[in-house]
Amino acid sequence: MAQPTIQNFVASMNKAGGFARTSKYAVVITPPASIAGSFDKLDWMVGRQVNLHCNTVSMPGHDLQAQDVQHGSAPGRQIVQSHDYNGTIAASFYLDSHLRERHFFEKWQKMCVSKTTHKANYYDDYIGSMEIFQLNGAGEITYGIKAIEVYPTTIAGIEYAYANTDTIALQSVNFQYRQWFNMTSDDIAGYTLTSMLDWALDEAQMRLKKNLIDNRMEVDEKATKLKQEQSRQRQLRTPEVDIDRHAANRKSAARDQRLLPPSAKS
Repeated sequence: MAQPTIQNFVASMNKAGGFARTSKYAVVITPPASIAGSFDKLDWMVGRQVNLHCNTVSMPGHDLQAQDVQHGSAPGRQIVQSHDYNGTIAASFYLDSHLRERHFFEKWQKMCVSKTTHKANYYDDYIGSMEIFQLNGAGEITYGIKAIEVYPTTIAGIEYAYANTDTIALQSVNFQYRQWFNMTSDDIAGYTLTSMLDWALDEAQMRLKKNLIDNRMEVDEKATKLKQEQSRQRQLRTPEVDIDRHAANRKSAARDQRLLPPSAKS
């Protein structure tokens, strides 16, 4: 066992790559996969900006739920019965001059419940996901979690004041989620980043492959429809279209010759 000396402490931190800094993080918010219409366009324009403008975020915790069990007069034990992910993920975002970040989450909430009919939509239609990454000094991912079935449950108000001349407006949002997964647990012992980077690369490649397949299917569908239309047009053509026009002209000239009087024929 290493002795608790300053030299061992420094050596331990050098091996581990230093301390984790709470200012070194990255957030990736993925809205529902079923987005369409105006929200689809808004996500394409503002989605990356929302991730970059995340000012603060809380990494969620995990609770073990235990029950006290006692046998006879012996001291009791807390026996784990289940587990849960209590609370919400709190985050705040810098707002641009058009409050596009707030508009983004308002649109997302409209997918949860209609402000016109006041009826809730299907759960699967408004849930997304969120990734929270710890970065090192070089900006490399050292730890990451992915929360699933995420949606913005609370959009906080914004306070305005004339005295806040140089204050940037912030938007606080609380996200509800079902559970989260540690995406880097396999690499903790070896202090490597391979699995996290491979996961991100594989996801990007799968997304690219899906887009290529969708584009190829669209091209094949258009080519098939074009061939079907050409075949239909060929079937609609009348046989007279293929008659030799010169033969028709010769027959017409012979008929006119027969109709001429004898004096004209000589």
